[in-house]
Amino acid sequence: MAGEKSEKKRLQILELLKSAGSPLSSGRITKSLNVGGHDISERTVRLYLKQLEEEGLTNSHGKRGRTISEKGIEELGSSKLLERVGYMSAKIDRMTYQMTFDLALRSGTVVVNSTIVDPDLLLSKIEDICRVFSLGYAMGYLVGVLKPGEKIGDMTIPKGKVSLCTVCSITLNGVLLKHGIPVRSLFCGLLEIRNHKPERMVEIIRYDGTSLDPLELFIRGGRTDYTGAVTCGNGRIGIGFRELPSESYDTVVDLAGKLKGIGLGAFLEIGRPGQTLFGIPVSEGCLGAVVVGGLNPMAIFEESGIRVEAKALSGLLPFSRLVRFDEIEAIIRQA
Repeated sequence: MAGEKSEKKRLQILELLKSAGSPLSSGRITKSLNVGGHDISERTVRLYLKQLEEEGLTNSHGKRGRTISEKGIEELGSSKLLERVGYMSAKIDRMTYQMTFDLALRSGTVVVNSTIVDPDLLLSKIEDICRVFSLGYAMGYLVGVLKPGEKIGDMTIPKGKVSLCTVCSITLNGVLLKHGIPVRSLFCGLLEIRNHKPERMVEIIRYDGTSLDPLELFIRGGRTDYTGAVTCGNGRIGIGFRELPSESYDTVVDLAGKLKGIGLGAFLEIGRPGQTLFGIPVSEGCLGAVVVGGLNPMAIFEESGIRVEAKALSGLLPFSRLVRFDEIEAIIRQA
């Protein structure tokens, strides 16, 4: 099990154990890795775990599974895991596995992005933000509004602020997984819009090559143009590119329709097996899908020269806490 790929899998297993907070079995580790598109058997995972235990990087808890040891935590730090295996890929896999949303019951948790902002500032830009939603450049049409003192992930909303939580497109990964469809999240990109129609991909950042959310980088770097997209129909919006098994096409199209019907629509384009999308080829035996970035509406602040605290994949929020985007203003004014 020598080589760069082997080292990456070792580190990914250690990262999963560290983030779990409780013992993980080889079966759960295998499932989590496969969710992220890593073709690995449980037998191979057990071999990695045996090696890690022999090196003192994990602790065995019998049938309950394993946890990471202090030495294992030090190994992660010294190896600079964020840069070497791509923190975003690991975080995407973990949150996909943790979300509990059930499409049929319309209940459970979804993955959200959070933007902490002054309420008056939010109201000053609410019209433009709502345009991003209404034109389909956001992940569906549902949002969450959290008030001071409430928590999302490891963040507590401070006094005098609110958090606007937009649904993260990674939620789609979790829904597909629960229907037996594995998803590979390959990269985030900027899609050029011309005359209100998507035209071509202009920039790409792979999830396994960065420790930061690519869409955050695009937004803070001034690379997006949602203002142009929603006013004159010419601009650049954030998207994610997914690969799915070719055989899943009919099911994916069906699920996309159902998700759109409940406010979680984000599939901009679903390709046929082997078909390129906006010039991007897909792997053999796969189909590509372009999904709209969940953090997109928050780019309006940055494009206006206003710096806000925005965090992608910030946590899990109950679906029951979501409201339509056109209810945001009323909720803020009543707060």
